[in-house]
Amino acid sequence: MENILSTRNVNKFFYDPIEFHALKNIEFDVKKGEFLSLIGKSGSGKSTLLYILSTMDTDYKGELIIDNQLVTGLPADKLAELRNEKIGFVFQFHYLLPEFTCLQNVMIPALKLGKYSEQEIEAKAYQKLEILGIKDQALKLASKLSGGQQQRVAIARALINDPLIIMGDEPTGNLDSKNTDIVFDIFQELTRNYGQTIIAVTHDDDFSKKSDRIIEMKDGIILR
Repeated sequence: MENILSTRNVNKFFYDPIEFHALKNIEFDVKKGEFLSLIGKSGSGKSTLLYILSTMDTDYKGELIIDNQLVTGLPADKLAELRNEKIGFVFQFHYLLPEFTCLQNVMIPALKLGKYSEQEIEAKAYQKLEILGIKDQALKLASKLSGGQQQRVAIARALINDPLIIMGDEPTGNLDSKNTDIVFDIFQELTRNYGQTIIAVTHDDDFSKKSDRIIEMKDGIILR
């Protein structure tokens, strides 16, 4: 399988209030269709690393390669374009717009990308909601859904532009065990049936153990 993302000798420093070496010589590859969990105690560097992988943080040394393209050093507008087209985000909190319907929330990133007509985007949004088993909730206001349903809408939104990679920052951190299992099963189905690549930071041992691969971090280095 081809590499979809690679890091080469990535180092990250914070300088306030004192110099702190947060990430040390991080090197790994992620294959297409892989479900990878990043684990480690608070302060281990996993969230710092995810922000670099997602191109949100550009202040680091080393190289980040996504889809065979060196993205380190690209200008901000090009990075924003790359994020919108190639990376989908799922956070601990779903960040849905409560006054919008589920369908409208899912459509937003695709409307921003501007590649398809509104009708095409609406059809795609319905398709993603169907994959996630909540097509019947499409026209409900986001605020009227349960927490687990809202997180599924957030995953549909992350999928709307058919990104190469979904990045999750504690995607089940706010859910009970039943909904955590549902979200995990969805992620697994996306990798197995749709070839989706997923990189998720998690504190949940059960979640990480069931993923394809675990990268464990401690004090800014990869233990395994």
